[in-house]
Amino acid sequence: MTFALHIEKTCTGCNNCVVACPVNALELVVDEPATAKKTYKVQGGKSITVDEDVCEACGVCLQACPRDCIQLTGQG
Repeated sequence: MTFALHIEKTCTGCNNCVVACPVNALELVVDEPATAKKTYKVQGGKSITVDEDVCEACGVCLQACPRDCIQLTGQG
């Protein structure tokens, strides 16, 4: 089964998901993000990048998000 992580534009860039990720698959970027990673623009001119090769779809980031801005979808 393949999973996809999606971060909503309502994200404030609080960094909770980045800190909570046990495999360091997420990164909060203030400048221009690396193009090799999936990038989501969030509020305040920030971006969250997701390294899909590292992400294990464990859901820890979802639990850490105080605004429910992260979705994890499965495709089989």
